[in-house]
Amino acid sequence: MNTLTLDGWCKPQGAPKSMPIGMIHFRISEQDHLKMEQLEDKLQNSSDRDVMLPLDINQLELKTPDDCGPLSDCQARVYISPNSGRGQFHLVGHRASDGSLVYTNAVMVDQLG
Repeated sequence: MNTLTLDGWCKPQGAPKSMPIGMIHFRISEQDHLKMEQLEDKLQNSSDRDVMLPLDINQLELKTPDDCGPLSDCQARVYISPNSGRGQFHLVGHRASDGSLVYTNAVMVDQLG
């Protein structure tokens, strides 16, 4: 498993832009890492821009900032960076209290162990 702590962002419904919410801590299983690598390969050979990988919120060991609270769902958005041509991902979910979009900064897929 890979443990990550990344900057988190929140975009409330109707807001013009996202705002920082602090650090989000989570784990990516080896199985999900392998799926992300497969999705990276698939994206490099297709015209698709990104793919959403559903994640089991109970296996993430997710810790969000107190101001954010729990998330109702979590996915990994996997995409190819236009600058490097390499696969990246970030955690995407919705705040349970109001449905606001919550996400993290991106990480390269191959940085996962």
